[in-house]
Amino acid sequence: MTRTACLLISFCAAACASAAAAQDGSQPQLTARELFFAASEPAPAAKAPPKAATKAQLKTGTAKQPAATPSTRVTDSQPSAPSRTETTPLPEGGRLVLAGATAPSTAPAPASGTSLGLKYTILRRSGSDMVEVPPDTIFHAGDGIQFSLQTNGPGYLYIVSQGSSGAWKPMFPTPEVADGDNRVDGWHTYAMPPGSRMVFDEQTGIEKIFIVFSREPETDLENLVYSLRSKKPSPAAAPKEEQAKPKQLLQVASLDIDDATVGRLRNLYARDLIVERVDDKTPSDKTPADKRENAVYVVNPSGSPDSRVVADLRLVHQ
Repeated sequence: MTRTACLLISFCAAACASAAAAQDGSQPQLTARELFFAASEPAPAAKAPPKAATKAQLKTGTAKQPAATPSTRVTDSQPSAPSRTETTPLPEGGRLVLAGATAPSTAPAPASGTSLGLKYTILRRSGSDMVEVPPDTIFHAGDGIQFSLQTNGPGYLYIVSQGSSGAWKPMFPTPEVADGDNRVDGWHTYAMPPGSRMVFDEQTGIEKIFIVFSREPETDLENLVYSLRSKKPSPAAAPKEEQAKPKQLLQVASLDIDDATVGRLRNLYARDLIVERVDDKTPSDKTPADKRENAVYVVNPSGSPDSRVVADLRLVHQ
């Protein structure tokens, strides 16, 4: 056998081995956190970005006091929003559960596009500061709570909270912030509830929060959360300035989202996700110990243009 023939056979064997490895799914496996930051280049500006003042309100917590969620007592507003509101106490106790918690812990990078990711952190008041705590922390009466969210690209954010009645009510979007605009930018940190904290009272229980983040508007939630304008002309007949106006919200206090809708969205999208929880004890060669975080990363690794991410938070009060 000639040298040329040997080289050709070796090349073919290497190519076949490479193809077989790809078919066996032996691409490098990445964690949710690695996939989240793999889209580190900020995405292009949104087609219809919210007003700059709106983003500043969300990021700095200076928005107007939002409507109170039905299962917590919302008090202790930020200095810029000192008003107080009280609602029904929390229901029975439990433990925090993450949507997609039984999903694989790693996945390969998408063949095209970028993974869609959501990072959330639970914050508890400590003196005059809000400090990150592990997501399975047990809270007590008087604890002031927020959670912060960051996404790795622009998209649409929906947050609903379940009270003792079993009905889910919107926490975001809310009419008090950006006239109900729920498009968010990537790589910004948003504090929720906007402009206030959830404060637990003496009655023990659990606050259930369900989050949906999608590249495109989520039709089911859009139809439930947003109302059609009365006497609105058909899209073809509507003036351009009318079409450009933001969608209007229904009165949040009168809006219920049934448990079946939330359950269907959870079951439909959670199976595609990978989830990673990191805390200040997670080994890291790149992050100094004093800079480590308490956070949960939820990622859809498909790279699909219509990707969605869902997450469940259960804030336990004992």
